[in-house]
Amino acid sequence: MRIVRLYHPDPIQQGDQVQLSDDAAGHVARVLRMRVGDGITLFNGDGNAYHGALIEVAKRSVKAEISSVEAANTESPLAIHLGQGISRGDKMDLTIQKSVELGVTEITPLITERCGVKLNADRWDKKVVHWQKVAISACEQCGRNRLPVVNPPQQLSDWLAREIHATRITLHPHTDTSFATMEQPGESVELLIGPEGGLSEQEVTLAEQQGCKTIKLGPRILRTETAALVAISALQLRFGDLG
Repeated sequence: MRIVRLYHPDPIQQGDQVQLSDDAAGHVARVLRMRVGDGITLFNGDGNAYHGALIEVAKRSVKAEISSVEAANTESPLAIHLGQGISRGDKMDLTIQKSVELGVTEITPLITERCGVKLNADRWDKKVVHWQKVAISACEQCGRNRLPVVNPPQQLSDWLAREIHATRITLHPHTDTSFATMEQPGESVELLIGPEGGLSEQEVTLAEQQGCKTIKLGPRILRTETAALVAISALQLRFGDLG
C-alpha cells in the first residue's frame, strides 16, 4: 500500500506527536478515510522525510507520531526558475503543477502585454495562495521534500530588470539555437515563457536586451502550458536529472 505523503509547515523531530494542519487533517480523515495505525510521511521543506503512523483520527483532530527521519534528496542539480506569463483558468494551475513535478525551484507569474487575466491586489493575493497550494500538492505527489518558491505576480519588465547570476533563456521559433545545441548553462537557469498569444516582439526584444538567449523548440507553435513543460523537460534531460 502506498504511504501517504503530506506537507506540514512546522519543524519536526523524531519522536514528535504532530498535529496535522486543518487541510491535511481533512484530507486524511474525510477524503482518504485513514485509520489509527496507518503509515504516513510528512515533509516540511527542509529536505527530510519524516516517517510515522497515525495515533489519532477524528473529525477535528488528526495526529501522527514520527518514528524515523530520512534525508531524501530528490532535487535536480539544475535549478530552474520559471517566469511564466499568466494564463487563464486551469492552464496556469496545470503549468505550476507539472513544472513542480519536473523539478523547478522557483516560479514567478508574469504580467505581460497579452496577459488575459486582470485582477485587483486582493484577488492576486488569493491567486498566489491558491498557486502555493497547487505546488504543495504536486510535491506531495511526486516525492519532493523541498518546496519551490511561488512568487507574487510581477510585471515582465521588472522581472527582467533584476540582477541575476543565471543563464536566462526564452523560446522563439526563428532562431538557430535548439536545446540539442545549447551550451552548458551552469547550475541555474531562468526560463521565460509567454502567456496565451505569446510574447510580443517588443517583449522578446526587451528580453534579449536583458541577456535572454532565444531557443527554438521545433517547427510547431506550442500552447503556453505545453511550451513550459517541454522546455523544462528538455533542460532536465540535457543538464538535470531526467533520463
